[in-house]
Amino acid sequence: MLEQQQDVLGSHVTVARVVFHEITEDAIKNALMSPRYIDMDLVNAYLARRSLDYLIGFGISPLLWRKLPGCQSAGRVQSAALALVCDRETEIERFSPQEYWTVDTEFKTQCSDSSKGLCLTSRIKLLNSKKLDQLSISSQEEARAIEKRIYSCQFEVRGVKRSKICKNPPMPYITSSLQQDAANKLHFGAGRTMKVAQKLYEGISLSSEQTTGLITYLRTDGFHISDGAAEDIRSLVKERYGKQYAPEDIRKYLNKVKNAQEAHEAIRPTSIRRLPSSLIGILDEDSLKLYTLIWRRTMACQMEASRTELIQVDISNPEGDMIFHSSASRLDFKGYQAVYEDTEASGSSESPEGEAAHQDNFEALSKLKMKDLASPVNVNLGQHFTKPPSRYSEGALIKKMEELGIGRPSTYASIMRVLQDRKYVTIKSRVLHPEFRGRMVSAFLSHLFSEIADYSFTANMETELDNVSAGSTEWKGLLTDYWERFSKYCTDASQWDVRKVERMLEEKFLPILFPDLDTDSRVCP
Repeated sequence: MLEQQQDVLGSHVTVARVVFHEITEDAIKNALMSPRYIDMDLVNAYLARRSLDYLIGFGISPLLWRKLPGCQSAGRVQSAALALVCDRETEIERFSPQEYWTVDTEFKTQCSDSSKGLCLTSRIKLLNSKKLDQLSISSQEEARAIEKRIYSCQFEVRGVKRSKICKNPPMPYITSSLQQDAANKLHFGAGRTMKVAQKLYEGISLSSEQTTGLITYLRTDGFHISDGAAEDIRSLVKERYGKQYAPEDIRKYLNKVKNAQEAHEAIRPTSIRRLPSSLIGILDEDSLKLYTLIWRRTMACQMEASRTELIQVDISNPEGDMIFHSSASRLDFKGYQAVYEDTEASGSSESPEGEAAHQDNFEALSKLKMKDLASPVNVNLGQHFTKPPSRYSEGALIKKMEELGIGRPSTYASIMRVLQDRKYVTIKSRVLHPEFRGRMVSAFLSHLFSEIADYSFTANMETELDNVSAGSTEWKGLLTDYWERFSKYCTDASQWDVRKVERMLEEKFLPILFPDLDTDSRVCP
């Protein structure tokens, strides 16, 4: 059947390609009006990428089956992602917590223009004229000595500093940032996010019009938004919130993603005037939540920055060698944050990210002036221990892969799924935990396929594949060069017998396999 279908078009038929980024009537009509020839450089880059993935997968996987029974597969991007999770677990196991203490003091201040005193809490930042860092106070004895000295001193306001902080709006969504935000705010896994986004892209049948896509293409690493869409967003911002909330010109975002292709626009609603509140009862719960997330971010990215007023106060002893610091902030202008509080548009509100954290203290600190006296009322000593680095969540791992240039927007969700299906990692409380099987695979690859396991290998390979798509690198030559190196790794690895692999793994995971035994007690009598 397939043989009958080959060359059925014949050489007399012209084949062209049309490109559209959203499934709307206008977008598809415009695409059909501007067809282009198939770019063979892009085809060759696709062939090279597929061939490389086959070479690595079909080269390493049979070795895994023989040397590590029960371990199913390894791949170019999959192995790099697994290495990130396993390396983080090793960091956590090797981490040694350090003790440190904090000294917070409650002062009662007598303002020069107020009959009533004010109470404020400050943290020590300078002691014996030396700036303190997190670990400077390492024991209870040191903390007690500081406490005793504080109660024996008089203090005064040594410095009052006011400043304005502008916080720019967030960039529009690309695939990775949408997956990260959906994980953090909606508790969606990467696969669930992409499944819901696919439904929004393919569209629904609205009562007032034909079936139409609600968002632009969901697999993208480009931050740009078309000028027409950006102008429409700015126009809606002015209508809903006022002219002061819209910048003078369209905000244009430059790409910061390593190895980005920028073939598509950022993810945005196909019509910004289709408010989330208008889709209540039409979309299912997950779809409405994700559409609301995208609509808010798209509006925010074309709005003015928020402005916060910050006040910082230093309280010092007369000698000036012991200084305490307090700060508070107050939101001066909402800017883009207005869209997150717009319940009429989206049906719900989202609290701004920490902008008004210290607003309660602002009024108290703003009344203080230089030389105002301060008396210590209470000293709070806090014992703490440094914490190991956190395990990756799906969103955090995708962000790290993006930073390193590992993988493409279309692969993130599938990589997360493969790692779980192979039982290399499990998700507990939305955090990725490597299974011992996954750690064995990662150790095997890093020992016998050091080039493949290196983070930079996959990132550099993406750069080479981009060069193929740009026409500056010949794809078969790239494959030949790579295969000559890779086949040597496969040959060397095939020489290892199972016992030798076991001994290598035992040596690496000795503290995990035998945590309570010394070397001698493991020798068979």
